[in-house]
Formats: sequence, C-alpha cells, structure tokens
Amino acid sequence: MKQTFLALSLAFLTTTAFAQVNTFTIDSSKLNKPLMLVLDTIYKADQGSRYRAQDLSKAKATAAQVDSAIKAAHIADSLNIIKVTQIIDKYGWLGPQDVGMNGSQALFLVIQHANLATQQKYLPMIRTAVKDGKTLSSNLALLEDRVNMREGKNQIYGSQVFRNKSTGKMCFYPIADPDHVDERRKTMGLQPIADYAKLFNLAWDVEEYKKELPEIEKAAKLL
Repeated sequence: MKQTFLALSLAFLTTTAFAQVNTFTIDSSKLNKPLMLVLDTIYKADQGSRYRAQDLSKAKATAAQVDSAIKAAHIADSLNIIKVTQIIDKYGWLGPQDVGMNGSQALFLVIQHANLATQQKYLPMIRTAVKDGKTLSSNLALLEDRVNMREGKNQIYGSQVFRNKSTGKMCFYPIADPDHVDERRKTMGLQPIADYAKLFNLAWDVEEYKKELPEIEKAAKLL
C-alpha cells in the first residue's frame, strides 16, 4: 500500500540550492520491517529521555532529579550513536521510504544529538539525502545551524538558542543576516522565526535583535 506522508517541522548562505522536502510517498510493502523495529526503539529512547528531563524541569523537580534525567539522556545518546552509525555505515541514509518516518527521523535525531565530529562526518550525507528526497529539508537546516554554532560560526536559519550567562535570559545564537532569516527558513520548510521563538518564550523583533547582537556575540563566545 502506498501513502503520502506529510511531515511538519517545529523546528542560506551557501552556493547550493535545495528543493524543499517535506512530503514522502511510502510503499509499505518495500519497508525494511526488521530495521524499522530497531530504529523505532532508538527513536523512543532518544525522545523519551528528553521528555522525562523536560517534564521534571517543568514540574520544578529538584536539581538532583533533573541532573539525573539529563545524565540518563546522555547515556542513551552514547548508546544510540553506536547503533545508528553502524546502520548508516552499512546501509547508507535510510529515508521514510525505507524505514518509515520514525525510523528515518531516529537516524537524524541521534546525529543531531551527537558530538561535533560525528555531525561533521554525516552532514554531507544528510545534504545528499535532501537532494534525493530521503530526509526533511528542515532536518538539514537544524544540523547546519548546530554545526555552525559548535564551530563558532553564525547560524543560518535561527534554530539554535542558548542561555546568556550574564543575563540569565534565553536568546538566539548569532544569526547571519537576520533581516532575511525568514526567507531562508521558508526555503527549508521551517516556520517563521517569530512563531518558533514562542517555543522558548521569546519575542522576535529583528531590529531589537540587531541592536543586541554585539552583546549576544560576546555571550556566545563563553559557551
């Protein structure tokens, strides 16, 4: 049976243009069911550990309880990355057409939560996966921003936020050419940055952001 899967992401300044990818046609008869089961378990481990930490934080649990949940998430990440890299190195990038939406997203999420060296290694593969229609273009945007941030470069799509240690406030990591960030976000299937900002209880005003950018850049160097 064939079905079209529409994925909505919550969650440029390059010479390469990508067609926006946010729909997939999936033929269930062609799915690798054994790998789907493995990746579904990985997906649940990745997301479950993070939801537990978030829920504890929202419930104003003790610092020790939150720290314990965060540690558990890191342990899950370290186990998941071993499994996922083995799968990718053997099969290449698996799209929703191969292992279903959750299975393919499990690959991306584990890479997104991996160390910088791992992200740098698989970033070219994810770029190719977008060209081949095997992963969401929004996934690529998130990873591009995460790698840029970790390399000390400005982010492109405004997906990364951090807490300013001097003010204690959440803010967007330095964004290149913030006047046109929504144009770039749209090409990758991301919602307007003003809507995205609300997820972090932030208000987006590009003119205010540009005024605050020198201070934000200083704070970002302390990460």
